[in-house]
Amino acid sequence: MNIENLLRNNIKSIKAYSSARDEYKDASTDMVFIDANENPFQTNVNRYPDPKQSKVKARLSEIKKIPSSQILLGNGSDEVLDLLFRAFCEPNHDSIITLPPTYGMYSVLADLNAISINEVLLDSDFQPKVEKILAIQNEKTKILFLCSPNNPTANSFEASKIENLVSEFKGIVVIDEAYIDFSNTESWLSRLNEFPNLVVTQTLSKAYGLAGIRLGICYASEFIITILNKIKPPYNVNQLTQEKALERLNDLEKVEKEVSIILLEREKLVEALQTITFIETVYNSDANFILAKADDANKRYKQLIKKGIVVRNRTTQPLCKNTLRFSIGTQIENQKLIQTLKQLK
Repeated sequence: MNIENLLRNNIKSIKAYSSARDEYKDASTDMVFIDANENPFQTNVNRYPDPKQSKVKARLSEIKKIPSSQILLGNGSDEVLDLLFRAFCEPNHDSIITLPPTYGMYSVLADLNAISINEVLLDSDFQPKVEKILAIQNEKTKILFLCSPNNPTANSFEASKIENLVSEFKGIVVIDEAYIDFSNTESWLSRLNEFPNLVVTQTLSKAYGLAGIRLGICYASEFIITILNKIKPPYNVNQLTQEKALERLNDLEKVEKEVSIILLEREKLVEALQTITFIETVYNSDANFILAKADDANKRYKQLIKKGIVVRNRTTQPLCKNTLRFSIGTQIENQKLIQTLKQLK
């Protein structure tokens, strides 16, 4: 597959903005920096951040075994996804495929970029309908979004189905792995170099507990990453975000401990939900949340709000009528949720 043929014509010849920090990269020497119109007085953030986020990428490269040249960082995963739209989808011409119920920002970004959306509902087991997806693609279909583990259903897609789609789809396949750290399934990073059209996105918002710093990660071929680097804002990841990300990435033992606690609490909550009389189905989870079907989701949602507990009512989503989504909280928060659910009538 020639990925260059999928690019928008104006992107093929675009010239990236060259910032002061791009033009002079050697910050190891004792130099006087008066090239970027910065305030010279030290505040720890008076200088522009590294536009390439080199230290963070180097650490991610070490952890994930992916070269830095195949990593792009964004202001949250939403910026990464938006850059993919800008690179590959021609406004008012091209289209994407999404698999509802799924992460809502795919459609929001498509609307923002004037891109048509073709929806193929998941099957009753919340798995992709491979044949139908492949059948509706055409020369204008540029991106297929696969969220696995999926939000809001919490399940992972079968590896054979994903492989079939990545192999046969004629455009870019984005596998959103925001919740992969809570799953026993293997990340598709291990097969990144097998498929030139494969893009894998991850985040530090979930397992790493850094939702507030907004750092999304894109792994793809060096060609795709080079293109995205050309069109991203020059300083899209600020200095404080880079520092906090590096701090957390250098403390993996703590991250792994927190993930193990979340997984233990998830198991406890699943068992507890199965004993609640008005909970009809508790779906399998590979994420840090659980989707459950209730007798009346709207009623139960309002009851929980009155008790000071906020869950997510997903009843308006396709295939999710009368479902509630429960994020895994602390042991104390989960105990309060369980006790409250048992008291509801």
